Amino acid sequence: MTSAAFAGNRDNFCYRHPDRQSFVLCQRCLRTICPECQTPAAVGVICPECLAEQRGAASPAQRTAERRWGRRRSGTVAAAYDTRPLMTYGIIAVTVVAYLIEWATGSLQGWFANLLAFNSVFVDPVHGAFEPWRLLTVLLIHSSILHIGLNMLALWMIGRSLEPLVGRWRFLVLYLIAGLGGSVAVALIAPGTWVVGASGAIFGLFGALLVIGRHIGADIAGIAIVIGINLAFPFVVALLSGGSSGISWQAHVGGLITGAAVGLVYARTRSVRRRGLQVGLLIAVTVVLLALLAVPVLVYR
Repeated sequence: MTSAAFAGNRDNFCYRHPDRQSFVLCQRCLRTICPECQTPAAVGVICPECLAEQRGAASPAQRTAERRWGRRRSGTVAAAYDTRPLMTYGIIAVTVVAYLIEWATGSLQGWFANLLAFNSVFVDPVHGAFEPWRLLTVLLIHSSILHIGLNMLALWMIGRSLEPLVGRWRFLVLYLIAGLGGSVAVALIAPGTWVVGASGAIFGLFGALLVIGRHIGADIAGIAIVIGINLAFPFVVALLSGGSSGISWQAHVGGLITGAAVGLVYARTRSVRRRGLQVGLLIAVTVVLLALLAVPVLVYR
């Protein structure tokens, strides 16, 4: 479902297929194009008209090279663009392989999980060992089959919608920065606590989808309700059980806020001419997160 503002804004739909929503622009003419109309270029994608114009302006040598390298061994022309969320599938595959290694080496008590799980003491060079890779490798470790199953199901469901909107590599950057934000939040709010799982990154995808959806005028009420239910779930479980829920709500909140920030960067810098600004802002978000890690060191010294 979409709002009236969304439906009335033609910039949110492919110019060749007015019924298809998209968040991707042709890098040359800056018109919105759906996955079917996208052809990979040196940077970004281009629309069919710009592709035809580019080919028309090519020299004979360039056209010969294009014919040579643009065909498969069988002689058929290669597909212009693969619309499958391959980065989502890749993240799921890597996470599942990591879980199998974790299971084979003793689950959470094994050396593999102990090497990759996160605790703020490992980013405190004053009081503990300095192993910063744990900020991100925690995304690969899960406490049970149910844990990884639910996280990967959520990743698959969100990735199918979000990855085509922002692009594969932006999706990966979003996932990693959101996961970093979740780990930083744990270090700030619950120092000394062991955490595992990709929930921080998953909530970051939720946050980005919420912001981007709002920016393009989509109906985000459903997304907001899902986020609210998932944020409240750990507290409800703790209340009903009379103790801790065992769920790191800190990582959820940190990932959600960070993902929303990255989503805002993507939404505000979607044009090609702002690509440099986009990269700079993403670096700035990462630097701020890393700088925040100094807070627990100073407070709990």
